[in-house]
Amino acid sequence: MEDGMIQDKLSELLQALVAWSPKFVGAVLVLFIGFWIVGKLLKVITSSFEKTSLSEEIKPFLISLISAVFKIAVVIFAAGILGVETSSFVAMLAAVGFAVGMALQGSLGHIAAGILILVFKPYKVGDFITVGDHKGFVTGVQIINTMLRTLDNETVIIPNGTAISDVIINSSDEDGMTRLSIEVYMPYEEQYAKVHDIIKGALDSCKYVQKNPEPLIGIGTFDTHSIIVEAKPYALVEDYENAYFEATQAIKYAMGVNGIKVAYSEGVELGPIGS
Repeated sequence: MEDGMIQDKLSELLQALVAWSPKFVGAVLVLFIGFWIVGKLLKVITSSFEKTSLSEEIKPFLISLISAVFKIAVVIFAAGILGVETSSFVAMLAAVGFAVGMALQGSLGHIAAGILILVFKPYKVGDFITVGDHKGFVTGVQIINTMLRTLDNETVIIPNGTAISDVIINSSDEDGMTRLSIEVYMPYEEQYAKVHDIIKGALDSCKYVQKNPEPLIGIGTFDTHSIIVEAKPYALVEDYENAYFEATQAIKYAMGVNGIKVAYSEGVELGPIGS
């Protein structure tokens, strides 16, 4: 009796395996062929990306994302061949994706901002930029963060979502140059033409200051005690710090040699206005 029941069960199992085996073989073939096709497509996509101007940082991210989407699609198709209810499977994936998205809402915003930065390139590695209260050289543009090296040689890590939502000032132009901004205090009784020529000569003597285009020099503000003259010479981005310190030192030395005085906040006296 028991032997007959065992034989019946084995027979039913064998029939189920025979009936199910084509689906299993089909699912395995779909996975094998599907992943092979995905690999070929990824090679074509990677080759296409190499011919585009996309940033090197975003290419691996996009390829990984496309690969994951294609492979998930293959797995879902194979599961459908096995008889798995794919609509429930897709709904489960959507629920998991939604939960992960809610948990990583802030990070996903930074990732989206990082993609925008890498695609539209408002700045790139090596540029001297100002974001909010932070300014420095861009040392890295990643999917989530942008890294700056400040003039104090400190590393500032700015979330891309913060960077893209703030005002970005890119001081680097297409020729790899940036413009310095130096304020020089001139007494009212001094002649502006004289001070202008002194500043111009000082800047011309600087090794790191570019001679073309010429520095822009002009009166910026009439302050309470002095006239503020603004000097805006150009320098290569990589020479920014050297050029700034060299220019300020040269201007200070030239003003002293030529006897240009400045007003102090204590004991200021009224005086004539020079030409």
